Amino acid sequence: MKGFKKILCVADQEKGSDTALQRAVKLAENNKASLTVVDVMPRSGRVLQDVLATMVDEREKRLARLIQPHRDGLDIETKLLKGIAFLEVIREVLRSRHDLVIKCHNSPGWVDRLLSSEDISLLRECPCPVWLIKPDEASSAAKRILAAVDVDDDYPSSELATRHALNVRVMELAVSLALSEAAELQVVHAWQVAEESSLRDSNLLKTPEGQVDDFVEHIRERHARLLDTFLKGFDANPALHLTVHTPKGAASKEIPELAERLRIDCIVMGTVARTGIRGFIMGNTAESVLEQVDCSVLAIKPPGFETPVALEN
Repeated sequence: MKGFKKILCVADQEKGSDTALQRAVKLAENNKASLTVVDVMPRSGRVLQDVLATMVDEREKRLARLIQPHRDGLDIETKLLKGIAFLEVIREVLRSRHDLVIKCHNSPGWVDRLLSSEDISLLRECPCPVWLIKPDEASSAAKRILAAVDVDDDYPSSELATRHALNVRVMELAVSLALSEAAELQVVHAWQVAEESSLRDSNLLKTPEGQVDDFVEHIRERHARLLDTFLKGFDANPALHLTVHTPKGAASKEIPELAERLRIDCIVMGTVARTGIRGFIMGNTAESVLEQVDCSVLAIKPPGFETPVALEN
């Protein structure tokens, strides 16, 4: 299963950056990965040079202090970047080919709003997975992980291959994370019957209730078979504890409710299903889920995603 080899941790001035660093260190140790810890300093064109030098020195010393306890036995380095935070983080990913960004979100209140504009921009445009950590989350391992997949085959043929590849990425990383953290892995696929309300409520169609029930049950069984087929092979490791959920309803409603009910520590999910589009808009379902959940999120792009961010000359 897929693991991480080059992790980038954003240890900025926000509350909770220490939590993100602790999680990044543990993940790097478990995966035998390298770890780069960065802070991003805004450009200050009118600041006096001696003042700017002092600011740079203070931030570099802070980064050095943060990683000092973790130097033994870990391939770790620090970098101070300058510019707009999400842009410089993405450029560092491009330069050094990191395969994971881990950071605390920048929102002032997790329950009021999960994502700041910086977080949304990072999720939309970063080419590698982004793990947003809840600021007050304990630095210990995640115990309950939820992988959200969409195995419905009722999409245009041009999208099916990309959606399947994204589902595979979600499961590979969720399995890797669950094994690394010795966590329970829950898998959810939400489904719904678009015609159900019309069939039940229409005075014109007058479909018998029993027929509607049979139709809905037929759809439920189809989705259960699709998910069962997709998951074959992912549960082969005896150390993995995997539980499957197939709730009926909109994913934007069912996934957050399930995450709350199961007290999930981290959701692993895809954020877009189309590729080759620079500057895409994150899918409505993904963004709706991310706005509702009260846990950490590992967000993944499909193969072939192209970031609109370019390296500076």
